[in-house]
Amino acid sequence: MANDATEGLRHALEAERSVQAGGNLRASWEALLKDARQCTRCELYKFATQTVFGEGPLDASMMFVGEQPGDQEDLAGRPFVGPAGQLFDAALAAAEIDRSTVYVTNAVKHFKFIQRGKRRIHNKPDAGEIEACRWWISHERELIRPRVTVALGATAARSLLDKAVTISRVRGEPLELPDGGECWVTVHPSFLLRIPEEERKREEKKLFLRDLKRIKARAAELST
Repeated sequence: MANDATEGLRHALEAERSVQAGGNLRASWEALLKDARQCTRCELYKFATQTVFGEGPLDASMMFVGEQPGDQEDLAGRPFVGPAGQLFDAALAAAEIDRSTVYVTNAVKHFKFIQRGKRRIHNKPDAGEIEACRWWISHERELIRPRVTVALGATAARSLLDKAVTISRVRGEPLELPDGGECWVTVHPSFLLRIPEEERKREEKKLFLRDLKRIKARAAELST
């Protein structure tokens, strides 16, 4: 199990190069991270290896919110480092978005799984777990104040919008968050990995790339 000097913390702090060391923002984020590592707001902490918090620059104009850490993320202490994370990184690169310039986190901070032999199989968070973890997402957004917050998948959308939505109905358009911020909803990269038909997978990847390019353009527009 990771200690306080986890790889996740190290990478997150490295990405905050534009935030002055010793500043109030950085101190507040580090305090939030410390509290999150002791989180017992739902039962998931009892089974996961560790809390997987967000990482990235604290003045990021874009925040990406996934569902929850997977097996590899749970072990590494970092978000989006497994197969879905690799696809996510490739898509960001194709959209000319540098991952080190965006803040990446999850709606739920602990890995929920079903044990099958030696394997830990992903198990979708329920409404209560999403609600319990919304406290952390809200505080991350309050500190970072991204121009655009991106929900990757239905779980993230439910966490941010405080209601269940159908991705196909809200995809590709800005939505107002309860706090007045702007949210865009797209698919989670893991969805792309699960598509068995190669032709459909190619088409869905194109749509995901289209979404990322639109989101990048919107963040730039809001920054001017």
